[in-house]
Amino acid sequence: MILHKETAQKTAELLLQINAIKLQPQNPFTWASGWKSPIYCDNRITLSYPTIRNYLREQMAKQVEECYGKPDAIAGVATGAIGIGMLVADYLNVPFCYVRPEAKKHGRQNQIEGHVEKGSNVVVIEDLISTGKSSLMAVGALKEAGVNVKGMLAIFSYGFDTAVENFTKNEVTLNTLSDYKNLLIQAEKSNYISADETAVLSQWRENPATWNPVVNS
Repeated sequence: MILHKETAQKTAELLLQINAIKLQPQNPFTWASGWKSPIYCDNRITLSYPTIRNYLREQMAKQVEECYGKPDAIAGVATGAIGIGMLVADYLNVPFCYVRPEAKKHGRQNQIEGHVEKGSNVVVIEDLISTGKSSLMAVGALKEAGVNVKGMLAIFSYGFDTAVENFTKNEVTLNTLSDYKNLLIQAEKSNYISADETAVLSQWRENPATWNPVVNS
């Protein structure tokens, strides 16, 4: 869910400015799943831009409190959300931990790195939501550790129906600073893409598995 339209579109603009999000409807990317995609998102790039990372940190911290109240701790999803999660925790002056996709095979064999008290209220920070499966695995690990997960906040979501279904099924509340719908609005407004390209990008969002890139010249 998007809380603030203005924040959603400003976030999209900032991500476009630094190429954290690239839109290439005429020359699509190929995802690991084999899908052809007109968008590529790597929000880790934001950490290299102090002004932008500070904006994201402050907006995420404010929305954490607005949506869930001040948590006892922040948990980041490894590896993409470790950086931004730590920044949010620092802004809120609360402890931070991060969750690996699976427990380490050696040493202490931790899946959760850092100290988090059982019964504490935790908000999970994520950088990007596609289907939500890896994000929800992190939530599951925290719950198994006896933590009360209040919800999740991400920088960006593609807004796939399957993600909505997965979060609903697992009874986890998800909010994001920005999403695909607001990205397209801002990208066209700022002349990153044409109206025809917006139409093509909208079609991909409706059925990414079978999308065929055709853009009018």
